Amino acid sequence: RLSVEQNLRLGAYRATARAALPQNLALTYELFPRLAERRAQLVGSMSGGEQQMVALGRALMSAPRILLVDEPSVGLAPILVARTMEMIAEMKSRLGLTVLMAEQNFHQAVRIADRGYVIVHGHIEFEAESASAMHENDLVRQIYLGL
Repeated sequence: RLSVEQNLRLGAYRATARAALPQNLALTYELFPRLAERRAQLVGSMSGGEQQMVALGRALMSAPRILLVDEPSVGLAPILVARTMEMIAEMKSRLGLTVLMAEQNFHQAVRIADRGYVIVHGHIEFEAESASAMHENDLVRQIYLGL
């Protein structure tokens, strides 16, 4: 039962993040203008894509050096999946964040990845440092591309 802004402010729990709260809030609203428009809206009444923006914004409020993202595309419409990945890529490039993401949507994840891993039953079966290397690997082609 919290508003967008209340949720975002909760992300600034570290002392350094609290000190930079106004700047981080302004940056979050700049990256996610829709959240600025809806700052007083209850998050529970928002769409899945908008709630994903709130989650990413709340993470930014802690002034992280690394962003851990688990399945950001789950439950989202295809257009929102693409937009969510664009937002993560923008956060990564603008803020110099390291992003560690677990994602089953190969095509979306590989667009922003600097490095990729294929994990099968908890073991790393393949790793690569480029999208083209991921696309060219037989295991990746079989598991994710159906080729």
